[in-house]
Parts: sequence; C-alpha cells; structure tokens
Amino acid sequence: MMFLCGFSYGQQELKLWYKQPSRQWEDALPVGNGKLAGMVFGGVTNERIQFNEETLWTGEPRSYAHRGAHNYLGQIRTLLNEGKQKEAEALATKEFMSEPLRQMAYQAFGDLYLDFPDHAHFSDYKRELNLTDGLVRVSYRSNGTRYAREVFASYPGKAIFIKLTSDQKGKLDFSVRMDAIHAIKKVKGAGNELILHVKVAHGILEGVARVKVTTDGRLNQADGLITIRNATTASLTLAAATTYVDYKTVNGKPEEKTAGVLKNAPAYEEARKEHVADYQMLFSRFKLDLPTRAHSNLPTDERLMKFKETPDDPAFLALYVQYARYLLITSSRPGTHAANLQGKWNHKLDPSWDSKYTVNINTEMNYWPVEMTNLSECHEPLFDMIKDLSQTGAEVAREHYGAAGWLVHHNTDVWRGAAPINGANHGIWVTGGAWLSLHLWEHYRFTQDTEFLKKTAYPLMKGAAEFFTGFLVKDPVTGKLISSPSNSPENGGLVAGPTMDHQIIRGLFKACIQSAEILNTDKVFSSRLQLLLPAIAPNHIGKAGQLQEWMTDIDDTTSLHRHVSHLWGVFPGEEIVPGKTPELVNAAKKSLEFRGDDGTGWSLAWKINYWARFLDGDHAYTMIRKLFNPIMDASVKKGGGGSYPNLFDAHPPFQIDGNFGGAAGILELLVQSHQGALNLLPALPSALPDGKVAGLVARGAFELSMKWENARLQSVEIFSKAGNPCVVQYGQKSVTFATEKGKVYKLNGDLKVL
Repeated sequence: MMFLCGFSYGQQELKLWYKQPSRQWEDALPVGNGKLAGMVFGGVTNERIQFNEETLWTGEPRSYAHRGAHNYLGQIRTLLNEGKQKEAEALATKEFMSEPLRQMAYQAFGDLYLDFPDHAHFSDYKRELNLTDGLVRVSYRSNGTRYAREVFASYPGKAIFIKLTSDQKGKLDFSVRMDAIHAIKKVKGAGNELILHVKVAHGILEGVARVKVTTDGRLNQADGLITIRNATTASLTLAAATTYVDYKTVNGKPEEKTAGVLKNAPAYEEARKEHVADYQMLFSRFKLDLPTRAHSNLPTDERLMKFKETPDDPAFLALYVQYARYLLITSSRPGTHAANLQGKWNHKLDPSWDSKYTVNINTEMNYWPVEMTNLSECHEPLFDMIKDLSQTGAEVAREHYGAAGWLVHHNTDVWRGAAPINGANHGIWVTGGAWLSLHLWEHYRFTQDTEFLKKTAYPLMKGAAEFFTGFLVKDPVTGKLISSPSNSPENGGLVAGPTMDHQIIRGLFKACIQSAEILNTDKVFSSRLQLLLPAIAPNHIGKAGQLQEWMTDIDDTTSLHRHVSHLWGVFPGEEIVPGKTPELVNAAKKSLEFRGDDGTGWSLAWKINYWARFLDGDHAYTMIRKLFNPIMDASVKKGGGGSYPNLFDAHPPFQIDGNFGGAAGILELLVQSHQGALNLLPALPSALPDGKVAGLVARGAFELSMKWENARLQSVEIFSKAGNPCVVQYGQKSVTFATEKGKVYKLNGDLKVL
C-alpha cells in the first residue's frame, strides 16, 4: 500500500525514552519475540534483564472437568428459577465446579545481571525503546568513557541479544551472572556460557536458560560467574526453554534446545540485521501521524505527567497506538502462545490473577487492534489456543452440561482448562468459547480468506454454536430461550439469563449462518440457528431507562462496577447501533453513564470503544485522558486505572489488555467498518482536528490511507485486497463503487472518486 505523500506533521520519534535508570519493574522497557520476553532496567552499576519463557507455568497436564456435574444442572436451574440464588451457588460450588478449583499460574523464569562496579559516577544518561526498529538502548558516560548497550529479542534468532561497547579501547570491564526467584534452581558455568536450571514449586515443569558471552577482552568463568576485562565490545546471547511441549505433553528437552539455539545463533550484527528486517516487515505496514506539541519531545515519564495537566499532545496518542502494536508483535507471533493477562512479561511467582487468560474480556481485548493495525499474523496464536480449547471444552460440555459442541468458562491457562473455576458466583459463565470464536470470524471479515473460513474458522465456530443449541433453555416467565446458569461477568452472582450471554450467542449464530452461506454448506444447521435466533431473549430497557443487565429489572444504578458487560452488543458486538436501534443506544448510554467514567485500566479502555461506537468522540477522549492517568509508583494498588512510566496499562496492577483496548478505541474514532461501510472519521474528537493514517485495515479487506485537516476529511486512498464492492461513508455523504483486487482507489474529501 502506498502511503500518502508528505506523511509527517512533526518530528516525533517513535520512542519511549528516559533520563534515568528504572526505579521499579514498571519503569523497565520490554523486549520479546513471542516466546521469550525480557524487561531491560537500564541500570548503570548493575543492569538487570528479567526474563520469561512463555511455557513456564505451575501445574501439570490434567482434565479440569468435574465428572458427572451435569447431573446437578437441572437442580441449579430450578433453584435459580425459584429465586434461590444462594442455594444455587452453594450447590454449584459443591457439585459443579472445576477440579481442582483454581487454574495454574504463569511464572517468572530468571534474571540476567551485568555488574559494572566502577561506574558509580556517571552522566549524560539516556534509556530508550525505539519502536521503529524494536531495539532498547542505554548510554551514559563514566570515568571519561562513553558506554552503550543495545538489547533486542529476535523472532528469527529465537533468543535475546545484547551488545555492550565503550568508545575507548579496553575500557569495558564487567561481570555476568544469572539468578532466579524459584526455590529450586541451580547455576553452573561452562566456558563462556552460564546455565540456569529452574523447577516450578507447584508443578511438573522445569526450565533451562543459557547465556553465551563473546568479547574482544579477557574472559574468565568460575563458580557460575563470568568476568570480562579490558574489552571494547562484548555480546551476549540468551536462550531459554522448558519441558513443556503442549497441554498434554511435558517431555521437552530444554538443555538440548537451548544449546541448539546458541549453537545456531548468528553473530550479533547478523542477528540484529535479521531482527530489524523481520520486525519492520510487520511494524512498517501502519502509520499514524498526529501533530506534535512543545511537550511532545519530553522524556516519556515527564510527558505522561504533562498530559495530565495539559492533554493537548495528539502525537502521544499515535505513540500509544504504535506501542500497542510493538507489544503485539513482541508477545504474539505465529508458533507461539497467545498473549496472556500480562502479555509475556511477568516478574513474579504469584502474579495477579495468575497472569493467565481471562476470557470474559481481557484475552479478547488483547486482540482488538490486531486486524485493524495490519498485524493479522499476530492473531494466529489465539486461533491455536482456540483449537486446543475446542478439545478440552468438548469434555467440559459433556461432563458439566450433557451437551455436544464445546465451551470455555471465564478463564483458561497453559493446560487449557475450560471448566468453571474459583467460585460459582462468577466462575460459571458459559460464553467464553463463543466470544473467542468470533475472533475467527473477524479475521475472515478483515482478510476475506475463504480457505481460513472453511478449514479453521467455521468448524470451530460451529462447535461453539452447537453447544448452545443444546444448552439454551426456556425461561418459565417469558418463554424465551435463555442462558442458564451463568452470570454477567463478575457482577450480580449466578443467574438465569444475563444480557451479555444472549448478545454473544446471537452474534455467534449470525456469524455461523453467514459463514455457511459464504461456503455454501451446512444448510440444515444454518436453518436450525435461524429458527433459534428470534427465540433468544432480547435486550430489555429497565425502569431507569437503562439497558438491563439481567432478565429482571434489578440493575443498581449507583453501582460503579468495572464491568459493563451488558453493553457487549455495542462493542465489540454490533447489534446496538446509532441510527438503527436508537432506543437501545440511549439505554446503553444511560447504563454507561450510571457506571461512571472511572474504572480500572482495561475498563477505561473498553469505555473508549463504547463512546466511539456511540459516535461521541469528545467523551471518548475524556476516557483516553483517564487511561493516560500517570501512576508513577507501582506499589500503589488502590484508586483508578491509568498508565505506568513505561506506558504499561495499570489496572492497577499491570495488565496488558488496556494497552491493546486503548489503541483499538483510538482507531475506532477514525474508522469504523462493522456496519458494512467504511465510515470515515465517525467520532473524531475536537482534540484531534488534524491527522493522517496509513495502512489501516477495514472489514472487507480494504486498506486505507487518509488525511484530515480542521476536522474535515481531505483525501482517502483505498487499496482493495479482495476486489469486493466498496461503500464509503463520511458524515451524511456516501458512495459505492466496484473494486478490483490489487487496485488503489483515490477519493477527495467530498468522496468523489478521482
């Protein structure tokens, strides 16, 4: 796709940068290749690179299904119908929950330390993450010498690479050591390598990490410590692996694997060249150019603080979107696992919510921007996880519900647990698999890849839908089909018929019906879904004018709960739409107003998307300001959400979902395509009157480059990837034209095709 000419409003470099070393983990800068992740602290006398390997978790292969739980399903439903919620929850807790009750935790792996004891006095310090090339750099002067470090995690090289230099010959002296917070660990040396062995305390998995040092100086290794003297340059290569193979198999050979990675790893300069080419192949597809301001050139932590005082820094939003793309590229590549609650970055053995996959919002939010920002390949790890869950979820469907098909409740882990966990009042939520499956449909809508739809997406979507054809039950009051038992995520306890479930199930059924039509297949199943659709309980408007969260009108209008799940039909769903369902739109707005503008990090991000879909850009910008609320001290866990100095999303604590959800929301202000047309600048905030975007992908497989000035569209170029008819909307104007695959179409601000 050709970018619009003159694509620059200012000189903003796409960098996070700082004038001082990290004071806490949430100041450190992330690197990753999908499988390995590292946090670079940038210390002077002591550099710490805390690292993870994505498959180091507690636990072991197991079935979480509760055998024979379906025998109690009818009793639980009856109790709920009789208004005996607590009794239903008590029975479900005893007879219906996962075995064991909790899922497993993602683990920190280890730490690589580089010690420079003679560098206590330093000046001219700078630390940065360059989003353009995916490199972290640290530089400073000490004792008359300039020292520099460079760190990256290479996807083709399968390792983390580090280079150290001094600008004076022979002045680089330092030592290398490894450690871990695991109780069971061992470090040994072998020539120019250190080897760290760890074993998780509550599980079966073991891991091995190796670092190899190459230098032009003198190297000595003794007792697990490598020292380098009189060097001018040195490079380190770090690899890690575990005994995990897949969710059923744990006989991997990490010693052999890490040895092979180091043996085959290219020299630093070649590895750097490969990394930059691989990274830029993805990153350079998309550009967002928003005007800079005087404070746009401040260090990132100072800029974050300044934004709170003066939220007039459009270029900061562009940086935030590109940072989210960086985090996707570095945490979710083909052949790796999906990004979890913290992406792949975790420095604890007991991380918040186990740093697993919470699929009642958080995992899905991780992938909201992936198609729109032209990173379609980064969606693949989620699809691989869905395939696994369709297997484990089929067992849960049989044992818990006596049903065909498959489902997932509100969490999963590396062992692909699909049963309800933790507590009946929030763990029994049946539409996790359905929501995940809709990501398969979205991938098709953005790519128009019919082979993917046929071989991957539709079979999985059909299995998820098949579960609900047997699960939905008639409500004794209304006669409508409802989801029971379930809950409105983490709010209100175990119920019959939460609104969110019905919205998701309708969305899944419609996706399956459209898929069957596209593929010209499965007419009997499609007809069955078409008959069920109108029988599902509809959205209801309550006495306070709100969109009801449940079948009964019991919404607490004073509640400021972080979840606003019953608005799923606004976003990411698309059944509550301005201009088409005005009464429901007004009710959904009322619900959102009752919940308020505050919230946790990911909740703020979701609210940006809600207000974008309501076409209220200024209210969405208010939510962006709140998402950018600076939380400089990560030890503070109370209060609302925001952003840490390294721009990681703060729940608090750190959760990566808000980074991705916030980026998606910013782009929803610029382009929306869920209603069949390319709706340009549908919710442009008054704070963003000027801008340019290129490489943004819309449904129908269209790639857009667009420019606007003084809050008016100036021009748009549309690259047709599939040759579909194109409908473009801007305000009250609309144009429709045929396209040919591979051609670019140029329109002016009046939507005249040039």
